[in-house]
Amino acid sequence: VQMWLVKGPKKVEKVDKDAELVAQWNYCTLSQEILRRPIVACELGRLYNKDAVIEFLLDKSAEKALGKAASHIRSIKNVTELRLSDNPAWEGDKGNTKGDKHDDLQRARFICPVVGLEMNGRHRFCFLRCCGCVFSERALKEIKAEVCHTCGAAFQEEDIIVLNGTKEDVEMLKKRMEERRLRAKLEKKTKKPKTATECASKPGTTQDSAGPSKVKSGKPEEADPDPREKKSTPAPRGAATNGSASGKVGKPPCGALKRSIADSEESETYKSIFTSHICT
Repeated sequence: VQMWLVKGPKKVEKVDKDAELVAQWNYCTLSQEILRRPIVACELGRLYNKDAVIEFLLDKSAEKALGKAASHIRSIKNVTELRLSDNPAWEGDKGNTKGDKHDDLQRARFICPVVGLEMNGRHRFCFLRCCGCVFSERALKEIKAEVCHTCGAAFQEEDIIVLNGTKEDVEMLKKRMEERRLRAKLEKKTKKPKTATECASKPGTTQDSAGPSKVKSGKPEEADPDPREKKSTPAPRGAATNGSASGKVGKPPCGALKRSIADSEESETYKSIFTSHICT
């Protein structure tokens, strides 16, 4: 009897959940260094040191090496600086003076300011994009409000981003991020035609403004015909004077004729008076 060897499924190596939680909530996703203020979060809910994000955006070689982990971060505007509440019970590395002790990573460095839960990965935490305040999801559910519990800023459901969420959470956040960026692009496209019309109107204004200058430059041209007319009107007068001077045209003007006739009539009347007296 031949025995068929059936290979069973490979055993999936179980990752230590505690170690994964410690890495997610205490170390920067880019630099893998311990999170230190200022701490920022991306639109997918991952935690980073702000200086690491700035270096990543400036260094193009880092984009190739860490492009998959942070390809969605294209500018500093894609991350939000977080307002975190310190945990008074966290000792940190105060007792690690000799270097023979590990940092206090079992206790969370930060807590929810509303409920007091530790931000260690065992409880779901979120932040608001509008203000950057961080608190537990329990606080959101128990105290329902349209205003931030800590700073009072108004927010919408789209502004809530779960920190280090599940695969389903990340997929949902990706969809929201893509929709948000599409809307931003559409808004830019709608704004561009307006600016184009404004720019089109601006050259019009420049043309209008240039118009008066043309008119100003045209005024001498318009003024030229007037002198010509003025020159043309005195021309016959000059011709008349020249003619009178030459003697070709000896006729006086009409006014002068009337005056001479009146003078002759007056002289005849005077003569008639004197002659009448003499006759008598």
